[in-house]
Amino acid sequence: METGKVNVTVTVNGVRRSAMVEPRMLLVHFLRDGLGLVGTHIGCDTSQCGACTVLLDGEAVKSCTVLAVQADGSDVTTVEGLGDMENLHPVQEGFWEKHGLQCGFCTPGVMMTAVGLLKQNLNPTEEEIREGLEGVLCRCTGYQNIVRAVQYAAARMSESEGHREVAAAGDDSGEGGR
Repeated sequence: METGKVNVTVTVNGVRRSAMVEPRMLLVHFLRDGLGLVGTHIGCDTSQCGACTVLLDGEAVKSCTVLAVQADGSDVTTVEGLGDMENLHPVQEGFWEKHGLQCGFCTPGVMMTAVGLLKQNLNPTEEEIREGLEGVLCRCTGYQNIVRAVQYAAARMSESEGHREVAAAGDDSGEGGR
């Protein structure tokens, strides 16, 4: 065992990962430097910009404010875990369809914050979206297309949820879906 290091085990994007880390290592550095997941950006190291936002046990957190050892045993989702080109997450699709990015630096943090927001409220108003995104700074946009992208994602996710409810209701026949 290396002196001063501790073992951290997290499930990142569905894959269980373990590593020996310095106790003071931030989660953002563990993800980027330890695991090579560079979609989580480092913008300020002071928790002001939100570019490093990830989901920790389903909650949006700024990973520059969490020590890797604090995440031990947790589930972490980074922007790389949302979807891929074959199967975009509704938030990714919204950013594509509604032109929700410009330079792209803040985009991973905005997307992860939006996913966290939509987990809590699948039908947010424009004001609630803007309030929910307050912790992520974007210097390129006026947030209009970002808000549209989140609205698009909310509509897609609500539609998807409605389809699941209809399918589940259709299985109430007492015949087990036969």
